[in-house]
Amino acid sequence: MEIRLISICFSLFVLTHAEPVKFMDCGSAVGKVSIVDINPCPKQPCELRKGQSYSVNVTFNSNDESQTSRAVVHGVIAGVPIPFPIPIDDGCKSGIACPIQKDKSYSYVNQLPVKPEYPSIKLVVEWELRDDSGKDLFCIQFPVHITS
Repeated sequence: MEIRLISICFSLFVLTHAEPVKFMDCGSAVGKVSIVDINPCPKQPCELRKGQSYSVNVTFNSNDESQTSRAVVHGVIAGVPIPFPIPIDDGCKSGIACPIQKDKSYSYVNQLPVKPEYPSIKLVVEWELRDDSGKDLFCIQFPVHITS
């Protein structure tokens, strides 16, 4: 009985634990990203189902000070960036205690909703978090596959 319980717990851990997402830096001018996690994303590229929302957590180090931060998200299809609305674009309301300080690590957390009307397609998500002068605290790109 005990071995069976341990086996079930281990299986649940494996199913819910995701590896950090492989990403590409696309111009983080005043910061450096260390980890990107998307939950749930058990395999890569992340498979995003229409009608669901996904947690995005970006751990980064700031190389600058900023009073504010604003997120801008695009879906890049055939090289063309298409705005991808998110519920909260204010980074200071997304896990970051503002003002942002130089040489400090932050964990930015937001939701990525996938609307039912989105097409089923493979694309690249480009996620930027800009400081109060418009410079990118981080700019990352990661591939996803939107499915039904």
